Amino acid sequence: MNSMDKTREYLKSIGLPAGDAYDLPTSEKRFPDGGQYRFEVPGIQGPKVMKALLEAIDDYGLYLHRVTQTQGIMRLTDAEIEKMVQYAHDYKTDLILAVGPRATTDTSASVNTPEGVRMGYRLRGQEQLIRAIEDVKRGARLGCRGFLVYDEGCLYVLGKMRDEGEIPTDCHFKLSAHMGLGNPAAAKLMESIGANSINPVRDIQLQMMASMRQAVDCPLDLHTENPKSTGGFIRHYEVPEMVRVAAPIYLKTGGSVAQTHSWDSTEDDARKRAKQCSLVKRVLDEYYPEAVWSPKGSLAQ
Repeated sequence: MNSMDKTREYLKSIGLPAGDAYDLPTSEKRFPDGGQYRFEVPGIQGPKVMKALLEAIDDYGLYLHRVTQTQGIMRLTDAEIEKMVQYAHDYKTDLILAVGPRATTDTSASVNTPEGVRMGYRLRGQEQLIRAIEDVKRGARLGCRGFLVYDEGCLYVLGKMRDEGEIPTDCHFKLSAHMGLGNPAAAKLMESIGANSINPVRDIQLQMMASMRQAVDCPLDLHTENPKSTGGFIRHYEVPEMVRVAAPIYLKTGGSVAQTHSWDSTEDDARKRAKQCSLVKRVLDEYYPEAVWSPKGSLAQ
């Protein structure tokens, strides 16, 4: 046995795959309701756009399990948050609000340089961490239970606070693709400190998804398409295999409508995102019709 073989054996001994799963095994893991996949539409920044999206999804005869805001809780008024929470209740979908303070809205100069982009949307300093926690506490106070997290340290603290009842115990933490998670060990670590779903890097390949699925039980949030600023790719024909090897999975759909991650979407954009969901569903129905779509109203919280 050579050194690399020994490394692979060690990884297996600690609950990680021995390598990327090029054999693309079918995942037997499921959502609690038995579903393999759910739809998520990201980049919905306020109540008017959210209402337009939900109405358009309804018109297509579809439904969503998750609507995600990405600009940050601190960018919303109390009334806007309450309205979005109400729409989520009315349409039986989860609402995910993004933790607001981050390096790109702080006084950091380096984050806006070619080298600084490696920091992503992480937090600089303990005061910024405290402000991020306050953002989550405010969202929870106004009725939201789903939060998009960009920083490992923030996740660690929020997980502790949830365990100890400092924030509602039914809070749900979704990790952003901006954290740059791309391997099973990173996913396993994040799950162990409180992640309820994990969004890997956007260009993760099928064999990588399959190996990550072997390491964690929580849902993977996988982009079926991307804004132009993060690649602009559309992977609709790969979706049936994504669902098969990576279930349970949230299909993040509609991103190609936007120019950037925090694009200030319009109501027309929302309707275009709904159309993208219908296109993904068509591909699934044709090429993987036996795949199980979670029933409407199966919420994460």
